[in-house]
Amino acid sequence: MDEFELIDRITRQLAQHADVRIGPGDDAAELVLRHGSVLASTDILVEGVHFRQDWTTPYDLGRRAAAQNLADITAMGGTACALLVAVAAPRGTHSSWFTELARGLRDECDLVGASVIGGDLSAGPALVVSVTVLGDCAGGAPVTRAGARPGDVVALAGRLGWSATGLAALQRGATVDAPLLEAYRSPQPPYPAGPLGRAAGATAMIDVSDGLLADAAHIADASAVTLALDAAALQPDAPVVAACDVLGLDPMAAVLTGGEDHAILATFPVAADGTAAVPSPLFRVIGRVLARGEHGVLVDGAPHAGPGGHDHFAEVHHG
Repeated sequence: MDEFELIDRITRQLAQHADVRIGPGDDAAELVLRHGSVLASTDILVEGVHFRQDWTTPYDLGRRAAAQNLADITAMGGTACALLVAVAAPRGTHSSWFTELARGLRDECDLVGASVIGGDLSAGPALVVSVTVLGDCAGGAPVTRAGARPGDVVALAGRLGWSATGLAALQRGATVDAPLLEAYRSPQPPYPAGPLGRAAGATAMIDVSDGLLADAAHIADASAVTLALDAAALQPDAPVVAACDVLGLDPMAAVLTGGEDHAILATFPVAADGTAAVPSPLFRVIGRVLARGEHGVLVDGAPHAGPGGHDHFAEVHHG
């Protein structure tokens, strides 16, 4: 089929929600904004760098591409409403690959009530999926990385170490619990955490995509503070421990430096009576914010030895 027939087949997979006045099929989409500002973010997935086709189905890739973008809006305290998706693929890629990708995008977007409202297709030497997401904060101000203050508590929503352990198992051909592999193929961000955190007065938030230590350092740098994390509050989940035993890896390193689980890290103020309005049980307290010191992130009072997480230009990611 030609490009336009393929686009028609893809768009038939994508139902539009109520805030989409004009969806796919025109020169641009039109959204009815619920409030006066728009949040926007973008991410890209490149075959051989971020994913391999023998490890990831097109359906899972669609869910993953949507999830990593939706998590960015959640981390600002917002809710996503629309995605724009651009795809490049080698000539001869079967139409079912595109429709399964679209189905994955749709199903992940349905978790937050967002719509895929348009995009672009191109031929290329490798598969590339680029997503731009739009959202809002229901009339409130977004939560940035720059608001953490000494005395705040540090809290986490979501899980850590699952995706990194699943990826390590795939790389080594090892047998581990299936949920770990699924965590790599299709992460599960805690979407309600961002809006709940903002409503509870979070002073800073971030999507943990590159590793807890790396992303905690972004809050520390933007806020000019030190984040002191408590290792006892970060004990690895049982499936991570079991898999790391098989793989010969340190499960705590997976928790501290593994990325792509898209947990939400946040800081919350402490009242005069010593209590903090941390939305539980979704968030759990994992540390404190200190005045700026020699190091931006501490674990049990000491800087972590080694890398804090993923750096795209330091090594090949997932190829």
